[in-house]
Amino acid sequence: MRVLNFNAGPATLPLPALELARDELVEFGGTGMSIMEHSHRGKDYEAVHHEAQSLMRELLGVPDSHHILFVQGGASQLFAQVPMNFMARGKPADYVVNGAWGEKAIAEANVVGKMIGCEARVVATTGMGDGKEKSYARVPQDAEIKLDPNASYLHYTSNETIHGIEFHRIPTSSAPLVCDASSDFMWKKTDVSKFALVYAGAQKNVGPSGIVVLLANKDFVAQGRTDIPKIFQLRTVADNDSLYNTPPTFAIYLIRNVMRWIKSEGGLDAIEKRNREKAKLVYDALDAHAGFYNLPVEKNSRSVMNVVFRLPSEALEEKFLAEAKKRKMVGLKGHRSVGGMRASLYNAVPVEWARALAELIDEFAKTNG
Repeated sequence: MRVLNFNAGPATLPLPALELARDELVEFGGTGMSIMEHSHRGKDYEAVHHEAQSLMRELLGVPDSHHILFVQGGASQLFAQVPMNFMARGKPADYVVNGAWGEKAIAEANVVGKMIGCEARVVATTGMGDGKEKSYARVPQDAEIKLDPNASYLHYTSNETIHGIEFHRIPTSSAPLVCDASSDFMWKKTDVSKFALVYAGAQKNVGPSGIVVLLANKDFVAQGRTDIPKIFQLRTVADNDSLYNTPPTFAIYLIRNVMRWIKSEGGLDAIEKRNREKAKLVYDALDAHAGFYNLPVEKNSRSVMNVVFRLPSEALEEKFLAEAKKRKMVGLKGHRSVGGMRASLYNAVPVEWARALAELIDEFAKTNG
């Protein structure tokens, strides 16, 4: 029996995508071997590679101005690879920080900046307090973002997984806009043309861990630095259709399977409707017991993907987790840096799971409040 998986990532995958992988694991498409055994230069694998890209382009409406690329190393590698490619001497790289992942991104940019003589600047932050007591409760407004008009780019994190904070708009920027969309990628349609670069670890909404998807403006990629090793240049990835070296072929195959599933479910309009329904079920249950549950995020910044909340005591939080376990729910414990609870409601989480969680939230408050 499969559990009700609310893990923040690696996260639950659509059952049809997994079942197809199971059925094709030993022999793919009558070829006599697994997709994992195929050469990444062969036509059988390349068909999968290009189908994954074409389905993503179709579902998201990615314009011809943008590449769809696959890279290894996780989004954490992109924290360094983005400034390595696009920081320009005499032009600062501007960063919006509204959570832990934004902090990590600019920390890496600072390291790169010192290497190549560039400056990384925090141009807006909503952090409150210092050290372990630092907290985040909202995204900044556009008026709070003090962008340098000469900036190499403006970087922001669209959804902070740990803190449960999400941008529900695309920030206004006169500089090339770069977005770490790891935990809310493809939960709904978005205007990709507004971005110079979007990157996302696949393990939330579109596939397994170990691979990152990039939507990269072709002109932006072309102007990237050439004085870094070729393997780290995004133009190398683009010029070779993400096949410069051996990619994680099975991970890309699974992305292909997930893209097929999204299309079969009615595309991203249907996925967004379902995601909003799930989030409403859980937030409504929590808000109905506002004296018992504490929601630290301001309402207009609440994440559709990651619902975070606290109970009156750590003892009650442990009791809540124990009750959830009895109901076959896993992954509800908050990140170790902030504690509390976190329910991740990514694309593959069924509405029924969210409804079951809402019922637990309601019953637990009535019993223990």
